[in-house]
Amino acid sequence: MVIDILRADPKIELVGCIDKDPSLRSVARLPVLGDDSLLAGLHAQGIQHAFIAIGSNRVRQQLGQQLESLGFRLVSAISPFSWISDSAQLGDGVAVMPGAVINAEAKIGRLSIINTGATVDHECDIGEACHIAPGSALSGNVTVGKGTFLGTGTRVIDAIEIGPWAMVGAGSVVTRPLPGRCTAVGVPCRVIKLRTDD
Repeated sequence: MVIDILRADPKIELVGCIDKDPSLRSVARLPVLGDDSLLAGLHAQGIQHAFIAIGSNRVRQQLGQQLESLGFRLVSAISPFSWISDSAQLGDGVAVMPGAVINAEAKIGRLSIINTGATVDHECDIGEACHIAPGSALSGNVTVGKGTFLGTGTRVIDAIEIGPWAMVGAGSVVTRPLPGRCTAVGVPCRVIKLRTDD
């Protein structure tokens, strides 16, 4: 999906993918160049920009730091079939998939994913390296902490705060604040587990 979105941007020329799987030769007709050991050399050859197309919030955040330490600038993949308010703010390395809507004065943190058909309403604040899964809907003034994952079809009512590194199960309806590092599910959503890790 990310390759398709980046191909639609006339300002971007795709060179190839990096992957740990040595058996991969191409992804969506784009060559796999090799693994992460090539990154420094690619940058030295003049490739200045990168995008991290990995679903894991933690891994995406770590790779973002690694790429930036090597001198890469993170580009964003914004589908031409999404709608983003002129007053919304998006960080670097963000993915906004087809059908996504980001409304007035919303903030999307760097390395976050607003997936297919997800809606982020006015004045929401989505932290770094979050994933708002397909079909999720956030009402206005929702705050989502760093590294949080909202599963497919999650609904969040107005002015709710969700702590960092939370995981909310698919189809859940969040009607009250959720702490960080929790796993929460259900309608209405309830915490079923608190974690010590991210």
